Amino acid sequence: MSGTTSGAVARAAAPALLFDLDGTLIDSVYQHVIAWRNALAEAGIDLAVWRIHRRIGMSGGLFVNALVRETGRKLTAEQVEAIQRAHAEEYLKQRASVVPLPGAVELLRTLTGRGIPWAIATSGQRRTAGHALELLGLPEDTLMVTRDQVRFAKPDPDLFLAAADRLGADPRQTMVVGDSVWDLLAARRAGALGVGLLSGGYGRDELERTGAYRVYTDPADLLDRLDELGVRSGDDAGYDAGDDPV
Repeated sequence: MSGTTSGAVARAAAPALLFDLDGTLIDSVYQHVIAWRNALAEAGIDLAVWRIHRRIGMSGGLFVNALVRETGRKLTAEQVEAIQRAHAEEYLKQRASVVPLPGAVELLRTLTGRGIPWAIATSGQRRTAGHALELLGLPEDTLMVTRDQVRFAKPDPDLFLAAADRLGADPRQTMVVGDSVWDLLAARRAGALGVGLLSGGYGRDELERTGAYRVYTDPADLLDRLDELGVRSGDDAGYDAGDDPV
């Protein structure tokens, strides 16, 4: 006879959500692409825009090394750092054109209203990522882990592990929401479930192959389907208490 009694089933805690930033919450991927193209051109490196886009989401150092490898060029550490600085300057010139993605502000407000813990984890430096808090209507003390706060950025899991730690959450009980294959690879390495968004330019098949168990168009689409992630509204929060539907 089973030792489990009716009504004694433990309820799992609500999942914590860890969000990438560029292409996930703010519409900034192509500004970054142009900024990288200009920074590389200053260093005498001419690369097609599509090649640059495929690396967006990686840490800056890995990004530059991967791209210059395709050209056969060799760069010193100082040159790599100079290109990264130039990218930041070029991006900041364009930040006035960056806006929140559809539904991003409402999604974060909804999660906060329902008591769902969440954080932002981005491969960007605080210098370039910090302005996003104002765009999203968030206070300065919002939990956001940036590249300069961890040893390695995506595709390493450090950003998501650090964000989970600061939330006091087990990484295995979190869901990572990102728009690139680098986000989802880092999520898998952190032990988190991956949720993909198409708003950064990657295709559904690419995101699913890298580990996304759900893929949505943008934050607005995700907000409409939060129940698929186990994030319940006030109306249905008590449904699974043990009673069958009638």
